[in-house]
Amino acid sequence: MIATYSRLPPDRTRNGTQAAIEAATDASALDHLRFCRWLPMVGLLDRWICFARGMAGRVAPARRSRPTILSVLHISAVLLLAAPDVASAQRRPPVRPPETAVQPALPPPATTTAPAAVAVARETVQADVSSRSVAVTSGFTGTELVVFGAVDNSQQPSAESLFYDIVIVVEGTPTRLVARKKSNPAGIWLNSASITFQSVPSYYAILSTRPLEEIADPILLRDNEIGFEHVRMTPISGWESGVTTGELEDFKGSVVRIKQRERLYVERPFGVVFIGRSLFRASVDLPANVPVGPLVARVHLFREGRLLHTFPARMQLRREGFEHFVHSFAFGQPMLYGMATVLLSLMAGLAATEIFRRRG
Repeated sequence: MIATYSRLPPDRTRNGTQAAIEAATDASALDHLRFCRWLPMVGLLDRWICFARGMAGRVAPARRSRPTILSVLHISAVLLLAAPDVASAQRRPPVRPPETAVQPALPPPATTTAPAAVAVARETVQADVSSRSVAVTSGFTGTELVVFGAVDNSQQPSAESLFYDIVIVVEGTPTRLVARKKSNPAGIWLNSASITFQSVPSYYAILSTRPLEEIADPILLRDNEIGFEHVRMTPISGWESGVTTGELEDFKGSVVRIKQRERLYVERPFGVVFIGRSLFRASVDLPANVPVGPLVARVHLFREGRLLHTFPARMQLRREGFEHFVHSFAFGQPMLYGMATVLLSLMAGLAATEIFRRRG
């Protein structure tokens, strides 16, 4: 191998070495080429050794038996020259191929699923009154109250379709009431029995889009205290003295009839009117003898016999002016009020006596 490279011209050997260096791509090939760069020097040594052999043959032919020693020196010199490069190649860490940047894994695309069915919004009712406060003075002769509202999320196609039913119940202040039954045992009318009811509405008005029996069943009306038959009347005394259930119902019916004559219990089957797909209104007549106090208007929304929603609207009947002063004085200072009324009566009597005495 060495003899083969030694026969090459120096320039050709140099060119071949440079071409090999340019074509190398890894660390082992480069180390091999670094070793090969000493080949020109090996060729020079080889020529020098041949020249030395020729001279030795001319001077001392007996020494031609020493080519082995010169070959050993030749190989040792080559190894000594290549040893530093080999040692540096062994100390050099192996060249690793460049690492390619690992692309982070992209998350899978989010999949959105459309809801199977869109839930239908629940219908509710909102309502209010035309006046939150009504003044009751000495000249009060009654007033008209307007209840209006709207159905939220209405599905009604038109106002005349009767898709919804509205029932408005206006209740006055709960009071205690005594119902007495009269009898004529001997041509004289006497009170034979009485029952005291508690929490009886002082005013009760029912307004609806159509008759109650066409809107819902009696059980649902009873549970919501809608209708004269289901007015809240709780007996607290008198019923324990042998009064039957039928007689108790007669007492309740009598109370309702008396209240109707006084225009305190009112029923208007077609008193509520829709003026659009969701808007409605109703007017309530408050008579002059309506008890003063808070009023509650409960607005019920029905559809196909089912109660969908209930909304309460509140108002207040207030005494004002001189009537408010007299009422507050009578209930706030009852003794002084009694003394003042007696004193006014005496003064009125003395004034009338003096006027008639002068005329006579």
